[in-house]
Amino acid sequence: DACEAIDMSYNGKQVVVTGADGFIGSHLAERLVEEGAAVTALSLYNSFDSYGWLDDLPPPVRAGLRLVRGDIRDGTFVRRLLEGQQIVFHLAALIAIPHSYAAPQSYVDTNITGMLNVLEAARACGTGRVVHTSTSEVYGTARVTPITEDHPLQAQSPYSATKISADMLATAYACSFDQPVAILRPFNTFGPRQSERAVIPTIIRQFLDPSCSVVRLGDLTTVRDFNYVSDTVEAFLALGSAGKPDFGQPYNAGSGTAVTIGEMVDIVRRLTGSDKRVEADPVRMRPDDSEVRLLLADSARLRAATGWQPRVSLEEGLKRTVAWWRARMAQGLVRRASGYMT
Repeated sequence: DACEAIDMSYNGKQVVVTGADGFIGSHLAERLVEEGAAVTALSLYNSFDSYGWLDDLPPPVRAGLRLVRGDIRDGTFVRRLLEGQQIVFHLAALIAIPHSYAAPQSYVDTNITGMLNVLEAARACGTGRVVHTSTSEVYGTARVTPITEDHPLQAQSPYSATKISADMLATAYACSFDQPVAILRPFNTFGPRQSERAVIPTIIRQFLDPSCSVVRLGDLTTVRDFNYVSDTVEAFLALGSAGKPDFGQPYNAGSGTAVTIGEMVDIVRRLTGSDKRVEADPVRMRPDDSEVRLLLADSARLRAATGWQPRVSLEEGLKRTVAWWRARMAQGLVRRASGYMT
């Protein structure tokens, strides 16, 4: 069923963003402050006195956040966190696919149990809406394109298996308890603040880094639907404020345009002005049966429900991201931006 048009302002709303210290979460928290929301930003507790990317926000924006450290694996903590809150954007998750091969239990604990804790807390607190973050990885390699929400789910990595499980919990709670849980399924998002666990940042950094004589990458033939982070954030805002979304059912958010990794590399090469050669790195390859060969979104359902549409082209998004990386490297902040050097 089509949703009603957006009819809910965020101004003055009590909103929680889990995973606010991360890439997309920090951008979403920033936008919610701009929209006038009273934002509680949850970051994963650590001993470094850090709130992740929230520490990089402009002081006026950061001052508009209620900063909380904690862990969604702790159900009692999550219950306290959601008291008095009207909307929860649930982005906290373990997302690095390669690490899910090495430590799958941690992905179950965070992505499945953490989701259960959010749902139980929202149910106990009477939270008006939960927007759960899914991922295009749940589709696996596309059987048909573009991919609609009816595409079969295929767990081709431990990570995607846990995200499928979390999605099913969202659907189950909507059906079993009439709980207002909306599921957003973003396709590959990129932009400033993304770590080198993702392909676009590692490509840009290696092209710009004078210490890299060659650019080492994995499979260049896979096809992806890349989306600039501001478009993904607007999809969250749209679904979080839609009048009567189809709770428990997923909504794709993607550009509907796909390129190979190799084609994207050529654009970055041109934007960086680099002539470095590209070499295949076996370490960066996924196991054959785990590699997702093709992702291309059909976002008609989200567009019909909310009016959302992507506004930033791949070229423009890459141009902005390259500029951000240039600035980070000029300030000597590459290690913090990437998390590691290769």
